[in-house]
Amino acid sequence: MLRLLRLLLLGVVLVSACAAGGFYWLVSKPLPLADERIEFSVTPGSGMRAAARDVVAAGVPFEPLALVVLGRLLRVDASIKAGSYEITRGESLLDLLKKLTRGDVTLSEIVFPEGWTFRQIRERLDAHPDVTHASTGLSDMEIMRLIGADGESLEGWIFPDTYLFAKNSRDIEVLARAHHAMQRHLAQAWESRAPGLPLATPYQALVLASIVEKETGREQDRPLVAAVFINRLKRGMLLQTDPSVIYGLGQGFDGNLRKRDLLADTPYNTYTRAGLPPTPIAMPGLASIKAVLHPAESSALYFVARGDGSSHFSQTLDEHNNAVNRFQRKSR
Repeated sequence: MLRLLRLLLLGVVLVSACAAGGFYWLVSKPLPLADERIEFSVTPGSGMRAAARDVVAAGVPFEPLALVVLGRLLRVDASIKAGSYEITRGESLLDLLKKLTRGDVTLSEIVFPEGWTFRQIRERLDAHPDVTHASTGLSDMEIMRLIGADGESLEGWIFPDTYLFAKNSRDIEVLARAHHAMQRHLAQAWESRAPGLPLATPYQALVLASIVEKETGREQDRPLVAAVFINRLKRGMLLQTDPSVIYGLGQGFDGNLRKRDLLADTPYNTYTRAGLPPTPIAMPGLASIKAVLHPAESSALYFVARGDGSSHFSQTLDEHNNAVNRFQRKSR
């Protein structure tokens, strides 16, 4: 009898070992994917069973119960994380479970270029296929409330950069990250600003940086362009910057700035109103912010585009008029 019990016990052990080995082989072998990679999503609140069904429905061939059992055996069945994923050819069911429990979601990206307006940024977000469009139909003020922004406008408050995000993230979340990035960069730059600037607040620096951003894309000219505007502010001179006037014209601007536009008074017409415009006119990059807070040592009060992307800087009006004749009027 004792020998029989030993044989039975040995048989149970062997069967269990074979079953365990077979199950490990099953979950470790590459899944037979029809494509090189398959994307799928797990909705928030999904348990292991629901997640397994979602993955199978997306085209990943396996028995859902196998994933459930594997999760329970490894004690991670309550650790499923929602998000967008992908599985590639050669990966196993065990690899799939690791992704789901680690939250190895697939990422997408969006680029906010320097010099863009908030309207352009909203248009890019609205057209992006990998975000959930939670801001559609909302006003700018409603978006400001949702991302925790202060003030009367979001113009200038989105930091231009490339942002990675999990697919199906809400556009509000992407905007909030970009807004907080601008707050952080501006605060850091303001703390180390040069002394004696005619700027009372970080927001005024942001407004001026947006003008510098629109006036030149040439890295080495930014501190000089900033110096011109700083010098004019110190002397109480009008800024007389075309990009601000164009911003004030709104979508009615047809690409041709006319004399009547320079004479039409708007809050953004720096030919008719002294000081800074009421808000930024674009999203300045970090280089423009730093240029405003650390302008070049220059007494220049004027500059004109040379036509090759660079600018000519002048200290007197006569010198400036000569430069305008040389670089602009002769090219017309």
